[in-house]
Amino acid sequence: MIETLIFDMDGLLFDSERVVQRSWNIAGNELGFGLVGENIYNTLGMNLKSRTDYFKRVYGADFPMDRFAERTREIYYEIAREEGVPLKPGVRALLEYGKQHGYKMGVATSSRQEHAVNAMKEKGIYDYFNNCVFGDMVENAKPDPEIYETACKRLGTEPENAMALEDAPNGIYSASRAGMYAVMIPDLVQPDEVMKRTAYRICRDLYEVIDLLEHMK
Repeated sequence: MIETLIFDMDGLLFDSERVVQRSWNIAGNELGFGLVGENIYNTLGMNLKSRTDYFKRVYGADFPMDRFAERTREIYYEIAREEGVPLKPGVRALLEYGKQHGYKMGVATSSRQEHAVNAMKEKGIYDYFNNCVFGDMVENAKPDPEIYETACKRLGTEPENAMALEDAPNGIYSASRAGMYAVMIPDLVQPDEVMKRTAYRICRDLYEVIDLLEHMK
């Protein structure tokens, strides 16, 4: 019996991963490290701490993560102001469905709290959620289950009664290890055979998640 829906944010609620990748490439070139954005496929779901560890492994201990992070944020917001960062198809429909059918709803995102809250408020979706867990609130990033275990506790639900909605493998592993129904709606990364076996279901968009919930009643 599904009583709770917990959403990832980037690549799931927002069509933002490609903007992040562009900002990484621009900042990487400016700082002399080339197309850093190509690393996004290996870092989806990581928080700042785990991304820092990753970049220092790839580019060396002297990689200027503070400057890189600062510059990528500046570039991201410049692109967002000029071009916008749209919601993914079906976001509003699924949130309205969840509200009308009495699901508890939350967010479990690796993004920083300030960035995530501002983004959701700007699009008018923040108030749909009963609770949110952000990347700077947990020690261990996805694929560790900590963020989803924390989200379930804060929402007062057992993991076996909760569905996680994710776009990337690290998020699916995290939710699955927490004991949840892990549903993948692919964005940058398409599911391989391992992911097809790990995810409870793979949906093409969030509209299809509504159909799934209807069939699970």
